[in-house]
Amino acid sequence: MWPLGHAAIGYLCYALATRTRFDRPPGEVAVLVLLVGTQFPDLIDKPLAWYLGVIPTGRTLAHSLLFLVPVSVGVYLLARRYGRPEYGFAFGLGALSHTLVDALPALWGGTDPSFLLWPALPVEGYESGAPSVTALFLESLSDPYFLSEFVFAAVALVVWRWDGYPGLAAIRTLLERVLPDLAAQDSN
Repeated sequence: MWPLGHAAIGYLCYALATRTRFDRPPGEVAVLVLLVGTQFPDLIDKPLAWYLGVIPTGRTLAHSLLFLVPVSVGVYLLARRYGRPEYGFAFGLGALSHTLVDALPALWGGTDPSFLLWPALPVEGYESGAPSVTALFLESLSDPYFLSEFVFAAVALVVWRWDGYPGLAAIRTLLERVLPDLAAQDSN
């Protein structure tokens, strides 16, 4: 799955979890932490595999539950220590949803789920070097699973709007702090 799909599915899972547990929409900062969590496995694995060549594929280390579960627990414990356990929960849900969604095609023979337990289970490395992002994208265009990401994204956008666009105000505030001249231009 591509970043858009991971973000969409992560948001839908988190919005459901937040509404179920607290009967309210997701919080501003928690949504941003969730977004980082939904991209975390790829942010670690893709550069390590594609550019540095230190792991066999773009789905090994940070996609492995043997790595991701302890990291998620560690982030949760750290967030809880600072009085923000919801941030830890959001990160863990995002990261774990990423890996589980990447493993989903194994149900119809579309991928080898061995990466879920790497390095305890071996995974096949790239035969002729790392694939290009463009080649992967073009290969994905005919895949119904790839096309489903746009459906999930549309549903997530509707839910995000219904929730009041959580995270957007936090980004706006951050940008105003970092780029005060830009904020002054917007007000004119």
